[in-house]
Amino acid sequence: MTAGKRRGRRVEWVAGSAVALALLFAGAATVASARGGADGADRASAPRTPAAHSADAGFARDMAVHHQQAVEMSFIVRDRTKDERVRRLAYDIANTQANQRGMLLGWLDLWELPKTAAGEPMRWMAAGHEGHSMKGMDGMAGMGTGYRAHDGSLMPGMATRTELDRLRTANGEAAEVLYLRLMTDHHKGGIDMARGCARLCTVKAEKRLARGMVEAQQSELDEMAGLLAARGSAPRS
Repeated sequence: MTAGKRRGRRVEWVAGSAVALALLFAGAATVASARGGADGADRASAPRTPAAHSADAGFARDMAVHHQQAVEMSFIVRDRTKDERVRRLAYDIANTQANQRGMLLGWLDLWELPKTAAGEPMRWMAAGHEGHSMKGMDGMAGMGTGYRAHDGSLMPGMATRTELDRLRTANGEAAEVLYLRLMTDHHKGGIDMARGCARLCTVKAEKRLARGMVEAQQSELDEMAGLLAARGSAPRS
């Protein structure tokens, strides 16, 4: 085996191990963050555990599913291209979203709430605005009320099974463009959901996480637009 191949395998092992460790330890970290370090008087004023159908629980469940697909797509493209910028972006997305997914699932464990729920995904976004107009609420119109799951796409922005199959068989620049387009759509759907939590969730640590998601994913959207432009392409309309 050449030195280059050994280095490549070490990089891939480190990347995979980092994501696995993020998932392993994120749940433990969420206990402290969800409790906010409260003690004494702070503990007495801490919010009650969210209800099973609250925005807090709904966001944690739905975003965990949404993030899982982003991690999957990022690992797929890592093996379909040798472009270092795209591989680095994919690693960053996989690592970040695997860690956040661990936090979300950790909160559900902490709250002793189910990780899955029957019914339409993202219903929590509409439930928080019953009797109120959705006009002017960026990205929220139709969320949890009109999106129809199809071909494995459970929520806005999620890729379909057909699209994932195309990504698994694409190579080189074709794989890069498809990944960047799919992930752009994915981020847009995720940003809308995170904005919903920032408005509706009651757990401060979760609201902070949601706001951080919006900022980070918007920055990645700008980066992906540049990568697409460099390949003579653009996000899907």
